[in-house]
Amino acid sequence: MNRIGLIFSSLLVLLALASSTLFVVDQRQFGVVYALGEIKEVITEPGLNFKLPPPFQNVSYIDKRLLTLDSSDTEPMLTAEKQRVVIDWYVRWRISEPKEYIRNVGLNEGAGANQLNRVVRNAFQEEINKRTVKELLSLKREDLMADVKAEVLDKVRGAKPWGVDVVDVRITRVDYVEAITESVYRRMEAERKRVANELRSTGAAEGEKIRADADRQREITVANAYRDAQTIKGQGDAEAARIYAEAFGSDPQFAQFYRSLDAYKASFSSKSDVMVVDPSSSEFFKVFRGGNAAGAKK
Repeated sequence: MNRIGLIFSSLLVLLALASSTLFVVDQRQFGVVYALGEIKEVITEPGLNFKLPPPFQNVSYIDKRLLTLDSSDTEPMLTAEKQRVVIDWYVRWRISEPKEYIRNVGLNEGAGANQLNRVVRNAFQEEINKRTVKELLSLKREDLMADVKAEVLDKVRGAKPWGVDVVDVRITRVDYVEAITESVYRRMEAERKRVANELRSTGAAEGEKIRADADRQREITVANAYRDAQTIKGQGDAEAARIYAEAFGSDPQFAQFYRSLDAYKASFSSKSDVMVVDPSSSEFFKVFRGGNAAGAKK
């Protein structure tokens, strides 16, 4: 039993020793092997690798993928016309030379991100100081981002290279500081209200003009229609008078009789009409009297 236990213990020790000498490098990482605190080897290809057991050799990993650094501060920057603006930006970067990166920057990605953030912000401040707000919002913003990228690359590839590659630098937002933004919004609101009031006034004036023109056209149309109606009516009355004259001229006695009948009709148009006269002596009934006499003679 003691012999079996010894063999089993020995196997465990051998397995532990073997596991401490083997390590796997992922395809998304660099494997950095240290020997007594110094970089012994950088493994760039993925797979199973060997090293000496600790403390003779240790291994650490650094991300080799494309990384994104977003702006984290909201401190305003001054433009060429001394306007205070706030910008949001991001940088796409990667670690290309792990040895240089570890010697000059740090042991992990966070160290590079912190230093790169400072360098990019300083480059943006320098370039924004040369440009106006209008240029920041126009197509010249592309030139600004290209200039910032060039400055950052000069810095990270200087006397002490960082071992990183800056792929892209982009601005996502340009805005005034909050106090100025509020003032700009109020001014824009006042301007929009002024334009709206002008449009309303212009619309009201045009409406009154249209209504006045419509009223004038209506009055003209009604007047012309009344004139034409009166002309037609006058022509009709004249024609009727001519016909009456021709008819009555051929028999004057019948004409007088017909007009007297019209007068009688008008006098007794209502059942409640009452007239007290002496038919024998009244001129109003002269036609009746003459008619009766003519009838008696016949």
